[in-house]
Amino acid sequence: MTDGTATQFIEVGGGDAARRIAVRARRGGAAGLFWLGGFRSDMAGTKALALDAWAAEHGRACVRFDYSGHGESGGEFTEGTISRWLEESLAVFDAFCEGPQVVIGSSMGGWIALLLARAVARRASSRATLSGLVLIAPAPDFTEELMWKAFPPEARHALETHGVWLRPSDYGDPYPITRKLIEDGRNHLLLGKSISTGCPVRILQGAQDTDVPWRHAFALTERLPSDDVVLTMIRDGDHRLSRPQDIARILAAVREF
Repeated sequence: MTDGTATQFIEVGGGDAARRIAVRARRGGAAGLFWLGGFRSDMAGTKALALDAWAAEHGRACVRFDYSGHGESGGEFTEGTISRWLEESLAVFDAFCEGPQVVIGSSMGGWIALLLARAVARRASSRATLSGLVLIAPAPDFTEELMWKAFPPEARHALETHGVWLRPSDYGDPYPITRKLIEDGRNHLLLGKSISTGCPVRILQGAQDTDVPWRHAFALTERLPSDDVVLTMIRDGDHRLSRPQDIARILAAVREF
């Protein structure tokens, strides 16, 4: 499926850590949309394409990209960590975004969005600023709270002795979880203290989500005491939140900015 935007590539990292990141950037007005996908997702997913189509219809800028080891980008999935994917997110944000931006993060992308917001807020100046965050089934700290703490003993043993465990998936073949991913995630944990984003936050969460339980969204909301935060609980929604009615809710949240 094509969307009318050509794929561009930027290099992120140096030496052995260099990787080629695929980006699709639609020109348009403010506030622009910046999409951060989920773990093992890509920029050609239902939600990302719906946001891009909405941006085209309303003359808004929209930037999407694939993390290394995902979609059209280079690099190996097993080399991926939160640090690497955050570095790529910031590199794309800096290279392609200008003016006010609405950052939309899905699942792991919700964690990356919060980390990106913190990094942008710490800068003295930036070409791009944040108008708001729209977080879809956000999964901050998922490597620790939803993976490591929930893993069976055999999974922990495999990670500690072999550095990798093949995790069964409801969406296809088992996929590798690495010790590197788990250990690096501990450098970016957010839920243990107050989180300041510097902008309004809208959270959409499915009550039937088995990957990121609704209680996780409540825990995040409690850590955002100083921001304009609205949590929308979708009673019959699952983790993907890709049905037409879910897309409509996501677009309604984006329209607020």
